[in-house]
Amino acid sequence: MANLLDGKATAEKIQAELKATIQTLATKAGRPPGLAVLMVGDNPASEVYVRNKEKACTRVGIASFGQHLPTATTQTELAEKIRGLNQNSQVDGILLQLPLPNHLDAIALLHQLDPSKDVDGLHPVNLGHLVRGEPGLRSCTPAGVMRLLADYDIPVEGKDTVVVGASILVGKPMALMLLEAESTVSVAHIKTQNLAKLTREAEILVVAAGYPKLITQDMVKPGAVVIDVGINRITNYEGKSRIVGDVDFSAVEPIAQYITPVPGGIGPMTVAMLLQNTVWSYQQRI
Repeated sequence: MANLLDGKATAEKIQAELKATIQTLATKAGRPPGLAVLMVGDNPASEVYVRNKEKACTRVGIASFGQHLPTATTQTELAEKIRGLNQNSQVDGILLQLPLPNHLDAIALLHQLDPSKDVDGLHPVNLGHLVRGEPGLRSCTPAGVMRLLADYDIPVEGKDTVVVGASILVGKPMALMLLEAESTVSVAHIKTQNLAKLTREAEILVVAAGYPKLITQDMVKPGAVVIDVGINRITNYEGKSRIVGDVDFSAVEPIAQYITPVPGGIGPMTVAMLLQNTVWSYQQRI
């Protein structure tokens, strides 16, 4: 059976490190780091994510400046909120919780963020730093994958890696981070022809496609490292729901060398990297 990559335990270790760092720095700076999560509407999944982020902030000593805005909030009103947080000297990080209601233009709003406070790493300036291999704020989920691999001493350099998924949130920055670590990277997606042929060649397989149990046992190279970024809610015939990943965990676990569980794998690491980005931004300011 595969070794489990325990994202929850690693995230807790990171949070303990951040808490100690904050306690030292806040005494000198006269204030703690500040994070503002902007959420619009009543998306149940987003509410859970935001609540978890705010609880994590409390645990490590980050001040929350989050705002939960009604669904009817206009583009102009939300842009004004962002400008106010950009100017707030107590706020080091701003996160716009996605998805937004359909009447709002998320891309235009992300462009309104002060790049130095863009703790989700999605502003074009921060993506440009990533492309160029320069220091800067990194997208939280792929940064969490890289940190988890590092903490388990899993080598990336020179490895044949396949990323399934090409979103700006995970797939594209994931591929860039792996390239930066000198891995040999192929990027696939749901429309890739003969996906199984490509994934079977991967020594490290990162799946972020958003399709439950997309990756089956016959699509994985024996002894591979399998990172499942997917979070999908499925409902059985009794109406009971559960969370599954993009990988058929029970089928793939017997042949993989390492595998992340869902939940408890990359999800906690994403939150930990959000906190780390906030502290990094705070350190640049003080």
